[in-house]
Amino acid sequence: MAKTCAITQKSSLVAGGYSNRVRATKFNPTGKKRKYPNLQKKKIYVPELDKTFTLTISTQAIKTINKNGAYATLKKAGII
Repeated sequence: MAKTCAITQKSSLVAGGYSNRVRATKFNPTGKKRKYPNLQKKKIYVPELDKTFTLTISTQAIKTINKNGAYATLKKAGII
């Protein structure tokens, strides 16, 4: 499964990982930590095209599809 959203182009980020001890004393940092987006493999049916697409998309993209419709969202992303 790809680690990038097909619609929003979200991918992993490198963020600082800190323990509670670090927050208290600013001592002994734990280093960097990779954070991944919440990606889901979904089948999306587009009634205008009478076609089903299987995509790996983020949960934010799922909400966008529910709000704007599948055809408009996939067309704007360049998938259709």
